Order: sequence, then structure tokens, then C-alpha cells
Amino acid sequence: MTISRFAFPTTIHFGAGASALVADHLKSKGVKRPLIVTDKGLAPLPVARKFAQALADGGLAVATFSGIWGNPMASMVGTGVAAYRAHGADAVVGFGGGAALDVAKLVALMATNAGDDVLEYAWDHPQVRTIANPLPYFVALPTTSGTGSEVGRSSVVSDDKTHVKKIVFSQRLLAKVVFADPALTLDLPPQITAATGMDALTHNIESYLSPAYHPLCDGIALEGVRIAARALPVAVREPSNLAARGDMMMASMMGAIAFQKDLGAVHSCAHALSTVADLHHGLANGIMLDHVMRFNLPAAAGKMAEMARVAQVPGAGTMNEADAAAAFIGWIVQLKAQLGIPAKLAASGVNPGHIDALVAVAIDDICHQTNPRPCTREDFARIFADAI
Repeated sequence: MTISRFAFPTTIHFGAGASALVADHLKSKGVKRPLIVTDKGLAPLPVARKFAQALADGGLAVATFSGIWGNPMASMVGTGVAAYRAHGADAVVGFGGGAALDVAKLVALMATNAGDDVLEYAWDHPQVRTIANPLPYFVALPTTSGTGSEVGRSSVVSDDKTHVKKIVFSQRLLAKVVFADPALTLDLPPQITAATGMDALTHNIESYLSPAYHPLCDGIALEGVRIAARALPVAVREPSNLAARGDMMMASMMGAIAFQKDLGAVHSCAHALSTVADLHHGLANGIMLDHVMRFNLPAAAGKMAEMARVAQVPGAGTMNEADAAAAFIGWIVQLKAQLGIPAKLAASGVNPGHIDALVAVAIDDICHQTNPRPCTREDFARIFADAI
């Protein structure tokens, strides 16, 4: 695969082998002591060890912080900042999936800005802090194709006590450079490829359905749906298919760029499921996607019909709008079954006793404010009940 270079707005080196460019790039920027921020499951694997060794062989004094697991928590950021300072680091290298990349951004933020609690920088904090100081040099390497956090200007982090997800949002969180190397995803197991891939698909779908005006993002989201619809089944079925892996990495970045338009009720449901039931974010999105699309259908039939055509749902091109929209939801159901994503929440241990707690979190989540159909507390209760 040829390595391409483009910017939107972050400079992105895209293609198999792009990760081999990192050491020389960092040295060209005067970096000497980078801290790799990754998760504890990835750090001992050959892909992470080889990357760290390549930086060391390139003449950099490297340290690794791997105290990240599950959903990113505020305490992980604090521990990462301590590791940054202990190493005398001068740059942050985010290496991993969405959680690792989100924590990496916030480690960079807190390494040079005031305060001990990263949650004080969340957009909805009553005395939200301003990011006053420049961040250390930060580059990102995704090892999954789901959140697209490598090109995002926000980080999701949970309160350790309440597990409620908070969002830190700033242009300053953008990576200086992204090295998007699909070869880093070749060893992902099928279930992780499926869950993260459904996350990427959901970002593109919900961004397109958002009523906010942003035609640039609409175009990106539609193309993201087209690419993911074609590539995701192949990436799950053929893990070593580098072309499919590359397509999914691109669809993931496109979804993250597109959701400048904001998202919708699928994400509010997923955030609630991560908070209350500790579900993997991508899996939660995948389970809830068709259930929320049924709720959205009366308000979004035209856009769903367009996505049915883009996703090449059989017969969609000759159907009327209503039938094509319904076929799009049916296609999601079939895709989930093909990928091994559960049709219902019960398969993940969620039961009717969770509904009140789920609704309480979902209704307070900002994402559903740009859902194409307004979603009340009662609506969320029905959606969750139907999904169980």
C-alpha cells in the first residue's frame, strides 16, 4: 500500500508502513524523550513492542505508559501525567484504540496546564478551565478502526466515582500529525474488528442524520458509509486483508471528522450503557443502532433511503423512499448478524431493571440534542425496553 499524505486539517500519513516514519518525524521536530501512551492489553504485544523499539533504535529516549483499560477514566489521566513528568518527557505519542488516544490527548493537556483534575476542563463543568498553555508535541497512531479519535478535537473521559462520561473539547487537542497505518490493525480479533467497525459506521450514519447544517460533513459521512458498508464484513471475515483494513481505518477517520455535525440518540444510549453496564462503546453502538433508527424513521426517511443506496442495499435504487429507508434498517440488522453483534442488549447482561438508570444518563447526554427526531425520557425508556 502506498503511503499518502494529506491534511484535513491534521496532517495524515496514511498507508501500510506509515508507523515507520514516526521516529524521524519526531527528531525533525526536536523531540528527544517521547512518552508512548497505550493500553495495558496492547503494551505487551509484539506490535507495540516493535514500535517502541523502532523509536529507541531511531535515537529517541522512549518510555511507555500503559495504565489504560476499558473506558478512559480521569484517574488514568492523572497517572499518565505522573509518568510524563517522571520520564522528563517532551512529547506524547498516542498508540492504541480510542481510549488510549483520548487519554493521550488529556495527558498532554494536563502536563502543561493548571489543575489536578482533568474533569475541570470538561465543557459542562460549572467553572470550566481554559486551556491556557500550549500542549507538548503530540502525534497519534490508531491501532483500531472505530472512534477516529486520532483526528478528533475532543476526548471522552469518565468520572471515577459516577462513571458518567465527560467531554473535553478544544482545537488544541488535535494531533500535530497522524500516522494511520492499517498494518497495525491486522492482529485485531474479529469481535473487536466488528465492534469498532460498528462504531465507525454509527459515527457516519448519525453525523449524516444530524439536522445541523454542514454539507462538507454530509459528503464525508455518506462516503464513510459507502466505504464501511463494503469493507467491514471483509475485515471481519478476512483479518489479514490489508485493503479492507485500510478502508476501515479511513472510514473511521471520516466518521470522526463528520461528527463535527454532532451525533444522535444512538450515542446517548451507548454512553448510558457504558456508564451503567460498562459495555464497550462500539458494541453498545452496534446493538442500539437499528433500534434507534426505527425510532428515527418518521423524521429521517429521505436520508436513510439515500444511505441505503450508498450502502448498495439490494434493490434500494429502485425502491420508493419509504421502502428504501426500511430496507436500510433491515440491512443494519443483517449486518449485525453477519458480524456477530448481538441483536439485543440481553445478550450483554442488560435487563429491564437497568432501564431507569439508563434513561437517567441518556436524557442528560448532549448527543441526542442533534438527533433527527426529538427524544424524550419516555422515548428513551421505550427504545431501551425494545432493545432488551
